[in-house]
Amino acid sequence: MGNGTKPPSAAGATGIGGRHPGTVRERDITFEERLSRLPWVGSAFAALFASRAYRVYGYLEDRTWTRLAAAVTFTSFLTLFPVIALAAAIAAAVLSDARVTDVEEWFADQVPGISQQLDLRSFFENAGAIGLAALLLLLPTGAAWVDSLRGTLRTVWDLPEPEGNPLLRKAKDLGVLAGLGAVVLLSLTASALAMNAVHWATGWLGVPRNGIAQSLLTTAAYALAIASTFALMLYVLAWLPGVRPPRRALVGACLVGAIGIEVLKLLLGGYLLNIAGRTVYGAFGAPIALLIWINLIAKLVLACCAWTATAVSSEERTGADVLGTAGRRRAAGAFGGRRRRRRPSGPAPRR
Repeated sequence: MGNGTKPPSAAGATGIGGRHPGTVRERDITFEERLSRLPWVGSAFAALFASRAYRVYGYLEDRTWTRLAAAVTFTSFLTLFPVIALAAAIAAAVLSDARVTDVEEWFADQVPGISQQLDLRSFFENAGAIGLAALLLLLPTGAAWVDSLRGTLRTVWDLPEPEGNPLLRKAKDLGVLAGLGAVVLLSLTASALAMNAVHWATGWLGVPRNGIAQSLLTTAAYALAIASTFALMLYVLAWLPGVRPPRRALVGACLVGAIGIEVLKLLLGGYLLNIAGRTVYGAFGAPIALLIWINLIAKLVLACCAWTATAVSSEERTGADVLGTAGRRRAAGAFGGRRRRRRPSGPAPRR
């Protein structure tokens, strides 16, 4: 050791480049770890990064949810006007003028700040002329919307597209669209009947509709709206993509989605009205506001879908597929992997 050479233990202790092997290089520290190490606020960031909501956000980012929401927004925008025209034709044919006014008021509540720019009265006045055209337009656009939304939700679940005859799938998509309309109609009917019952009860009891009574009526209206939206979210998150998520996660996601949609209607009504009414946009004000509104709803639905998808592991998602496409592909791959070896050409080798 007298020649000045370091002993092996000392040389190995410094490691490569003179660094201690136990130290972590700066480039290996993630952005989340840097924020978690900040003084005073580091613990709050650490709790945020460990939360279920942040994990769902990362799950969505890995699946490019902004692009998925844009695809749903586009097809929803194309389908909206044929749906409105067909609904106006049916309502004008079977409902009285008072009920038609109620439908207009309901649509104004669902799309706050935009319905005034759409001139719904013209839809009802010309319902007979545009009803057939709306039906013909709704057949291809409605089927495309169902296919796009179902494919988007199954992408969030990491499930493949269902297989089958394309024409048969289009027919099934139209049936799904009709079922969705039936769910909306039933939920709205139940909400209207319950609200009328509340008004009748307050009138029968002689409760003045001011002060506390008015607050109770408003609360009941919001509760019924959330209940109807909950039924719609249940249809969209479970039945439409063909999955069977855990019941607790599904109920929580539907409840969050229903409340979120009602909150969006309250908070964004004035903002969307401001966009639709700006002269700088001209005739495009209402379509731009509608696109923003639909995109926000699409992102909320995708977030709720990701909440249900992350409630199970990646292996359990295949078992949650009601359509069974992933299971069939996995089985086909398993059987396909057990192929018999082809016998080499030529004479058989001698033993």
